[in-house]
Amino acid sequence: MSDQKHTNDVTRTLRARLGQAHRDRVYAPGSEGFERARSGAQSLSPHTPDAVLRATDTEDVRTAVRTAAELGVPVAAQRTGHGRGTGASGGILVDTTALDTVEVDPRRRTARVGAGAIWRDVIDAAAPHGLAPLSGSAPAVGAVSYTLGGGMSLMGRRHGYAADHVHALDLVAADGETHRVTAETEPDLFWALRGGGGSFGLVTGMEFALFPVSHLYGGSLYLDATDIPEALAAWLRWTATVPEEMTSGACALVYPDVEGVPEPMRGRMVVQLSMAWCGPLAQGPTWVEPLRSIAPVLRDTTRVLPYAESETVFDDHDDPAPYRGRAMMLTDPGEDAMTALSKLMAADRPFMSLVSLRHLGGAMSRPPKVPAAVSHRAATHALGVLTFATPHDTDAMADLRARATGLLTEHTLGLASNLNFGPVPTSDVARMYEPDALARLVAIRDRVDPHGRVHTNRPLTPRR
Repeated sequence: MSDQKHTNDVTRTLRARLGQAHRDRVYAPGSEGFERARSGAQSLSPHTPDAVLRATDTEDVRTAVRTAAELGVPVAAQRTGHGRGTGASGGILVDTTALDTVEVDPRRRTARVGAGAIWRDVIDAAAPHGLAPLSGSAPAVGAVSYTLGGGMSLMGRRHGYAADHVHALDLVAADGETHRVTAETEPDLFWALRGGGGSFGLVTGMEFALFPVSHLYGGSLYLDATDIPEALAAWLRWTATVPEEMTSGACALVYPDVEGVPEPMRGRMVVQLSMAWCGPLAQGPTWVEPLRSIAPVLRDTTRVLPYAESETVFDDHDDPAPYRGRAMMLTDPGEDAMTALSKLMAADRPFMSLVSLRHLGGAMSRPPKVPAAVSHRAATHALGVLTFATPHDTDAMADLRARATGLLTEHTLGLASNLNFGPVPTSDVARMYEPDALARLVAIRDRVDPHGRVHTNRPLTPRR
């Protein structure tokens, strides 16, 4: 954190710019509002700004950005903090929690959201109209930040990345000016923001498509993991047969032998297969049925469910935690790779970890109507490795992430933008994009933020 005098100067200047009526929304270090805003779901590397501004409209965001430019300090934005890498040190943090508006246009099948809206807000607003967004498996994630990183949806194989269906974005650039960014008004920025992350300014609003989906068929099968290699290989073979309406994932994990865990799974290694089918609901059970013969089913949560309950499909937990993660975009990993990976999954470890695979392809492999910065579309699967620090990262945790990455090097196209957690070096960020895309993103960033004011979770490259 900056020295106390500098911190006081930033806080005092920001309050002066906002005026007497709004100065109570500027939080100094040590205050309750400051601590709440700078933390989040990812408890590693919290932001350490000189001041936090709880923005209530676009003009507040402009004030924060202009004040940062005037004082020569960085500016960052945060809603939930899920994907935070290295927190901003010094400068101004804009808390977008209050910018949570959601406006649904059922006739046009679109939603317009503020920077603070989470997917739960959008799902609940769209559901009464029989519509759903391309949200992910965890509705507590911020809709804007998820989409800036591409956005792998529960319906991604049918409709593509969430970024592919954005119509417009409202941006406060590093100079404090506002931009309505569309394919027609600013095609370079429109391309960059859809998959290129938050390097180009602070997004205050976004308009995107909704889809006529009210229910899914989905949930998880929890299988006896006596033979993990065969279970994963069978799932992999199954993914090659399913239509684009089916999105699925697989992971292996040991459940603790404690109260609250379903009896059949206590103290056991379990393979969890999770599925979301967005085609005709009556066909869903037929496509899932082959998975039931892979191994004894310990628990089955598959059912027809309202899209409003989509978080139950993968059963993601959303309690704040200190986690780090690596995620690779793979192409045709094959059963030999599954055998090697399953051995890594089954190893006993003295810390919490999760190794998972997600089936991609389908519409995610095809270019959108309007080009976007999302890369590695040829990937057929994504491999993610999460380790949970208690409280510090250890050599063993880092080794697990490195070993999982190394096992599948020959099948790896690059890294997944939204699924790498904790501090991410610029060399890894570069691997999230194809070379031509990265060069274009860097050129656009250097044009719109030449002084490097905007702090982002994913710094594209060191500035020249």
